Order: sequence, then C-alpha cells, then structure tokens
Amino acid sequence: MPHFPPLAGHPGLAGLPGIRRLARLPRRVQLSLIAAGLIVVGGCAAFGLRQPETATQPLPAIDKPTPTPKAPARPDGSTLTDEQAQAALINEHDLGAPWTATRGAATWQDGLLKATTTAGDCQPLLDALYTEELLGGPARVAVGIDDADKNAQMRYQIAARRPADVDKALGWLGTMPARCARFTATTGTGIQEDVQVTAAPLPQVGDARQGLRVSLAATAKDGTQALLRVEVAAVRVGQDAFALTNACLGGVPPNDATQAAVQIGALRLADIRKQGRAQV
Repeated sequence: MPHFPPLAGHPGLAGLPGIRRLARLPRRVQLSLIAAGLIVVGGCAAFGLRQPETATQPLPAIDKPTPTPKAPARPDGSTLTDEQAQAALINEHDLGAPWTATRGAATWQDGLLKATTTAGDCQPLLDALYTEELLGGPARVAVGIDDADKNAQMRYQIAARRPADVDKALGWLGTMPARCARFTATTGTGIQEDVQVTAAPLPQVGDARQGLRVSLAATAKDGTQALLRVEVAAVRVGQDAFALTNACLGGVPPNDATQAAVQIGALRLADIRKQGRAQV
C-alpha cells in the first residue's frame, strides 16, 4: 500500500476549503476516496492542474484558389492570340538587305501561276501556289518580302489549320515530286508552261515539315520565254504551323533565304507559343 501524506499538511493546500473538509475525515476514508477517484471533483485545482485560459481554436478552412481557366482554343486548335500570331511572322529585318517590305503582288502571280492542267493530280498544286493556300486553307496572317535585286518575292504566313489538317497537307505536298514530277499547264492568256516538281530539303526544325521546288518554264505565242522558280516550305510547330513561298523570275531563288526563313520562323513561333503558355 503506498504511503499518502496527510493532505492537511501538504504545503499550500491546507487553506483550501475542500481540503480542510477532507482533512477532517479519518485517514482510511481519505485513502478510500482517493483510490475510488471520488475526489476528482475540484481535484484539478486541488492538485495544481489548470484549464488553459483560452481553448485552442481550430484553424480556419481555406478554400483552394480557383484555377485560372486556360485561354479557349480557336477552331483551328491554336492558343495564340491574333497579336501573338502577328508577332510570329518574320520580316525583312530577319533576312537583311536586300530584302525589303513588299511593294505588292508580283506580276507572275496572275501571269504564270494562274494556270490549268489536264494532269488532274497536279491542278491542286497550281491552285495552292496561286491562292497561297499551301496548307489547305486561307492564312491567319501573312506578310510579303521583296528582293528587288533578284526580282524575288517571299510570301510568309501563319496557318489557321488544325494540326491533323496540317499534317495531311504536308503529306500531300510530299507526294507531289512523284505524282507531278513533270506536266504541262496553260495560263489564262494561252501561255504554255512546262512544270517540274522536286523535293527540297529543309532544316530539321518543328514537329513536321515539307519542302518543294517548282519550276515553270513558260513560252508565249511569240516565242518569248520566261522561267519562274518557286521554293515551297511548310512546317508545323506544335499546334501551329507556317508556310512560305520564295519565288524568283528568271533564276533560282536564293536557297539560303528559304533556309534562313524556315529556321527563324520555327524558332520565333516556338518562342511565341512558349510566351503564350506562360501568360495563361
């Protein structure tokens, strides 16, 4: 049996009323009450235990922030704004002298590219070159750049097509060197054209790409001859794509300009897309 000292003699406790009453009880009764837990009432104060002055308050519930909705995609799947699409275009400063802002559509647009052919598989190619719908639809934004020294013009555009449609158009362009390697066409003024199509290598940029070289050797009824060479490039970068034609009357369009435009265009479009995601 443990020894319990007389409560009445416990320092600091004898003056409490409850303790004085408990001290007058026989010692065996005191021990019995303690053992039975019956002196718990008032016991916290009696044994120096105190309730905290203020109970701990539960932390307030904090609602999770509502996620910012992403910019709604356009019907063509692009997340670029019109301003971003415009910013993704290249310009004459990217290519340097002698390239300048265009002075208007080149004379060969109607004179040589607007033509018909009985080679049915090849008519869509002539139509795409004339309308500049290389990826199967109108451009979202476009720009023209001229090289007056070489009588050349570059037309550069950001497409407004879904990625699947772009890939389909790229696949179709890729079949042209085999299906339309060489054919004849006639312009609206009766000029006969000998058209040749070959594949053109492009820098390994973007997610998918296709390049072509198209030459149109024209002979007028009076025997006058003209040669138009067109380089075609189309590249998909994620959900977006661009296409360009680099055409030169009387010679070979400078391939380095086409290669530079493809590289600069792909990097710029990728950068604009990255900025767009960061702003969402």
